[in-house]
Amino acid sequence: MNFSTSARTVFSQPGFLAFVGVRLAAVFAMQIQAIVIAWHMYDLTHNPLSLAYVGMAQFIPMLVLLLPAGDLLDRYDRRRILQISWSLAALCSAALLWLTVNDVHDTLPYYLAMLVFGCTRAFTGPALQSLLPQVVAREHLAQAIATNSMIMKIAVIGGPLLGGILYGAVGGLTYGVCLVGFAVGVLLLQWVPTRYAAVVPPTAGSTGFSRFTAGIRFITSRPIILGAISLDLFAVLLGGVVALLPIYAQDILHVGAPGLGLLRSAIAIGEFLMGFYLSIRPLNRKMGRRMFLAVAVFGVANLVFALSTWFWVSFFALLIAGAADMISVYIRSSLIQFATPDEMRGRVSAVNMLFIGSSNELGEFRAGVSAHWLGTLPAAVFGAVSTLVIVSLWSRLFKTLRDVENNESVIPQRKAASADA
Repeated sequence: MNFSTSARTVFSQPGFLAFVGVRLAAVFAMQIQAIVIAWHMYDLTHNPLSLAYVGMAQFIPMLVLLLPAGDLLDRYDRRRILQISWSLAALCSAALLWLTVNDVHDTLPYYLAMLVFGCTRAFTGPALQSLLPQVVAREHLAQAIATNSMIMKIAVIGGPLLGGILYGAVGGLTYGVCLVGFAVGVLLLQWVPTRYAAVVPPTAGSTGFSRFTAGIRFITSRPIILGAISLDLFAVLLGGVVALLPIYAQDILHVGAPGLGLLRSAIAIGEFLMGFYLSIRPLNRKMGRRMFLAVAVFGVANLVFALSTWFWVSFFALLIAGAADMISVYIRSSLIQFATPDEMRGRVSAVNMLFIGSSNELGEFRAGVSAHWLGTLPAAVFGAVSTLVIVSLWSRLFKTLRDVENNESVIPQRKAASADA
């Protein structure tokens, strides 16, 4: 009942429905393209390294451009930057479609297209995060974030399913659907009003580099924040199996492109179900221990997936991994928000996004390289076991984080927070 009431209140805000439509169109396009490019590259090469290169092609430009992108977003119209970014993403999809239609087997042009696409992601991620506070009034912002996140899971679940089905039916022509999705996002942006100023305006006279270094200093001086960010970073970097799904779908589980879509969606389904539960029964007790337990369950579920040769066992293992990951993300996000003073929130968020946001692509590269050198099964097992080792090690290195009871216990004293700002 609370969730339904919140949703009605938020959707009554002018422009929020258009914002959701914009995001759904673009996220569907990104999710479909992610599943299609992974399957397509492995179909062309049958080499796990090709999956590693897909992740790295997107990771490198994000790493280089994320910081300057944040400065541009503070100075210019965020809607216009999104329109430019998604227009460029549509051109990338068009290039992939052209390569497919012309039966190009050389993988280099595909990687170049994904390199440009990675550039667009450096702008679209922070732009979408910073645009919503300009669409919805501050008193409704928390509800808007929760509602928007829940709805986006529809695209995260449905995108891989649709991408797998379409690729199985029409192959690389599916890139045309991605092109349409990005184009729709660009067109719908003109109906998204920006009526409010940014929640946290940039500090006068500061530069992107100074804000970045201040965020780094603050994070490294706070064991709770540093431990939470680094735990998630290394768990995803070492334990993620998403990059290996095309290999499992084709060579181990023998379920084809539609089965690959189901496997990709299983993670999002677990996240959605757990996210819905947490929206009704939020956690605020034994937060530190529950976060470490959730990451451990994530590692065990990935280990079960790595060893399974039965499709539905693999599916439910990924579903549990997604649910555990959602608990970890929920607790980590809450602790970071409560442990960070308002004057540092923007800088900490930028650093958090730089490391956590790029860990998926770097993790895909790690998984692909490991599968190439060790074999698919040893690489997946190694990643899952590494996650469990990280949990054990971090629980000893960051005892303060492990022993956190609730969100309120990590709120910094005003005097200490101001000194660091």
